[in-house]
Amino acid sequence: MGLRRWRGIAFAAALIAQWFWLHACSFTPLSAPELVAASAGLAIFGAAFALSWAAEAAQVDVPESLSLAFLALIAVLPEYAVDIYFAWEAGSQPHYVQYATANMTGANRLLIGLGWPVVVFAYALNSRRREIRLVGAQRAELFYLLAATAYSFVIPWKGTLSVFDSVVLVALFGGYVVRLSKAGVSEPELDGVAEMIATLPSARRRAATAALFAVAGAAIFTAAEPFAESLLAMGHRFGIDEFLLVQWLAPLASESPEFIVAVIFALKLKPAAGFSALLSSKVNQWTLLIGTLPVAYAISTGAVGAMHLDERQRHEILLTSAQSLFAIVMLCDMRFGISDAVALLGLFAVQLAWPDPTVRLVFVWIYLGASLAILAAVPQRRRAFRLLLRAVTS
Repeated sequence: MGLRRWRGIAFAAALIAQWFWLHACSFTPLSAPELVAASAGLAIFGAAFALSWAAEAAQVDVPESLSLAFLALIAVLPEYAVDIYFAWEAGSQPHYVQYATANMTGANRLLIGLGWPVVVFAYALNSRRREIRLVGAQRAELFYLLAATAYSFVIPWKGTLSVFDSVVLVALFGGYVVRLSKAGVSEPELDGVAEMIATLPSARRRAATAALFAVAGAAIFTAAEPFAESLLAMGHRFGIDEFLLVQWLAPLASESPEFIVAVIFALKLKPAAGFSALLSSKVNQWTLLIGTLPVAYAISTGAVGAMHLDERQRHEILLTSAQSLFAIVMLCDMRFGISDAVALLGLFAVQLAWPDPTVRLVFVWIYLGASLAILAAVPQRRRAFRLLLRAVTS
C-alpha cells in the first residue's frame, strides 16, 4: 500500500516536473502548440492530484468550518485558473468572452454528463448493486444546486454576465458553506496519499502539505495561460473550432483527477463519498466559478461592466442549465441508479456529437421535457422535488 502511495506522488511530480522543464525552454504556444498544450495540460492534471491530497490532509490542522470553505475552493482551483484567464483577457480582447463561457459550460456538463454516471457504473461493477443512495447531509448540496440552477436560467435571458450575477452566485456559495459548517460533519475519511500525509508528525505533515500546495500552485499559475493559448493556436492551425476545443479539452485536464478519485471511492464500496465530491464540485462551479468571471473581467477593464454573451454562448448556458435541472430531478429522492446514469450519459453523448446551435436548442427542450415527464410519472420524485423547491423558495 505504501509503495502504491509513493508511486502516486512520483507520478504527479513527474507530470509537474516535465512542464517546468518545458516552460524553461523556448517553446511557446505559437511555435509548438500541440507540445505546449499536452505538457501544460498534464501539469494541470498532476497539480490537481497534488491539490486534492494537500487539501484533504489539511483537514487535520484546519478548523472544520474553515476547512469546508477552503476545500470547496481548492477542489476546482485548476478549472478556475483557465477560466479566469479567459475572463481577464476578455477585458482587452472581447472575443475571449466566448472562451470563458465555453470552458465554464463544458466543465459543468462534463461533471454531470460523464462524472456522475461513471461513479454509478463503477459501484455497480464492484458491488452488483444498481443504485447509490445519498446521505441526508448531501441534501444541502442539492438544495443550493437547485437554487443556482434556477438563477442560471436568468443569465441567457438577459444576455450578460455581470457583477450583479457575481453577488447572487457568490452569496449562494457563501450560504452553501455556512449551511455545511452547521451540519455536524464527521471526521474526514482520508485514503491513499492524503492518509499517508495525515499520519505524519505534526511539523512534517504541515511541511508536506505546504510543499504540495506551493508546487501545485506554481504549476497551475505558470501553465494556465500557455495551456489556454495553445488550445486556441491548435484550433487555428488545424481548422478546428476553438470554442469546442476549449469547451472539452480544457476541463478534461482539470476534472479528470477528481473523476478518478470518485471512481476509486466507488470501487472501494464508498459510493456516497465519491459522488459527494462530484456533487460538491458541481455546486462550486455553478456558483463560485461563474461568479468570479465578471469580477475578473471588471478588474481587467478597470470598470464595472458586463460580459456580453452572443447567441451561441446564451444557448450553451441554457443547455447547461437544462441539463442541471434534469439531473436534480433524477437525484431529488436521494437515489441515483443505473437507469438515471444511462439517461444522463446518453443525452450528454448525443448532444456532444452534434454541436450545431439548432441541435443545442432541441436538447434544451428534451432536458426540460424529460424533467417534466419524470415529475409527472414518478410520485416519489414529484414529492421530493416539491419539498426541495419549497425549501429553496421559502
